[in-house]
Amino acid sequence: MKALILAGGSGTRLWPLSRRNFPKQFLKLNGERSLLRQTAERLDGVVAPENIVVMTNDDYKFHVKTDLAPVFAGSAHGSSKRRTLNTNSSDALPFHLILEPCGRNTAPAIALGAKYCIERLGCGRDEVVFVSPSDHVIRPADRFREYLLRAEEIAKDGHIVTFGIRPSGPETGYGYIKASGKQEAGGFYSVEAFTEKPDAATAGRYLKEGMYLWNSGMFMFSLGTILDEFGQHEPRINRMLDLSFEEMTAVFEDMPDISIDYAVMEKSGRVVTLPMDLYWNDIGSWDSLFDVLEKDGNSNARCGDVITVDTRDTMIISDKRLITTIGLEDCLIVETDDAVLVAKRGEAQKVREVVGRLRKEGRKEVSEHLTTYRPWGSYTVLEEGARYKIKRIVVNPCEKLSFQVHYHRSEHWVVVKGTAKVMIGDREVFIHENESAYVPKSTPHRLENPGKIPLEIIEVQNGEYVGEDDIVRMDDVYGRHEKQRKGKVNKVKKFKQAKKVNRSKNKKVNKVKKVGQEW
Repeated sequence: MKALILAGGSGTRLWPLSRRNFPKQFLKLNGERSLLRQTAERLDGVVAPENIVVMTNDDYKFHVKTDLAPVFAGSAHGSSKRRTLNTNSSDALPFHLILEPCGRNTAPAIALGAKYCIERLGCGRDEVVFVSPSDHVIRPADRFREYLLRAEEIAKDGHIVTFGIRPSGPETGYGYIKASGKQEAGGFYSVEAFTEKPDAATAGRYLKEGMYLWNSGMFMFSLGTILDEFGQHEPRINRMLDLSFEEMTAVFEDMPDISIDYAVMEKSGRVVTLPMDLYWNDIGSWDSLFDVLEKDGNSNARCGDVITVDTRDTMIISDKRLITTIGLEDCLIVETDDAVLVAKRGEAQKVREVVGRLRKEGRKEVSEHLTTYRPWGSYTVLEEGARYKIKRIVVNPCEKLSFQVHYHRSEHWVVVKGTAKVMIGDREVFIHENESAYVPKSTPHRLENPGKIPLEIIEVQNGEYVGEDDIVRMDDVYGRHEKQRKGKVNKVKKFKQAKKVNRSKNKKVNKVKKVGQEW
């Protein structure tokens, strides 16, 4: 069995915690491990690491590597069967990583994953593939693994297996699967229909009828089955499957933006559902997260530094500040470094409206946190004003920043913890705690952590412009200088194309003017 984990989503329904640059699947919402890591750990004992394929995008690849590296560290698979990634990277990992060139929904992603399994992993049409989102909570894990093994046998018979969740209430935030009345020998049912998220009255009726299940968004099928169904129901994707994996990747943006539900599931006669009696939550809203978190004696979910007085049925998440509440009921409060969300429980779906307004206004809070994660570590903006910015920079052991230059600012570094190896121009020095280094404007430089503990420094930037795009990378162990160079080349191409179009338009306008004048 192969497992395809979809980890490219940039959902913002959990704003302000989840943002485009650090979305939900990488958050630690119900413990010390991210949702992505929990997804991979649930496969332990059923799918070997070398049979796991994670699909994400270039912006998230380092988050994926950082999150999943501890899952397989020290395991038999992780230590002895390290695999080389696809053409998107030359690194070695115990699992496979596919980088989608752009977002095109679940159907194209699954098609590209299927092509990878066939071409790069040597899978035949009989190979069974399990497809899973990367940001759900499922427990207990051992029972979930039993369902996977049962579904594998069903998929081998040519069925597309959907995993249905027995509803615990009239939930309006999930899609539903209507199962037939007859249970087959393998414990599954034929699917009569897929339904969209219902209103409260309809959800209540579904619950009373008893044959409706929540659609978990997880699937299992053989490669031959899904290829046949793409051929019958989605010719636009089927044409792309005739290409090689590299060719499919190159034209991925031409794929239709369509979900696997619309492309195949709602049209196929081979879809069945396997009901699962366990806890499942897609953490699709703050209301959903409230259901997951542990409660105190007043049914409050409290995370961080929180004091409550006469408060009931309320979720309070504190990041840095002390939050106190008095006389609240059925509320949601989420605090981050740069934003606070206050909402009434049951209204959390409207967070999308807030995010839409922020995006329309061009606010950076829609996509960025004050703490930004990089392949080498992270930085946090502590203070920013006219002509200056102060950051706390953490560099992980044995990692280093790019060799870079800034044309509009100088930088002053003070080491708080650890030892820094610093290159400034052609000079290389080591600086220790309570020592500092100065980087003049327009001087090539690099910061590196040669030690075994995280390096922490305070950086003070000063200049006429302190934006993050005042970075020219000359060399980078993570390949970002090539991406930056290609981006500039593409900008130049687009600019030249725009000028060419404008010249053509101007010629036509001048020709019309000349004809008008002659007339």
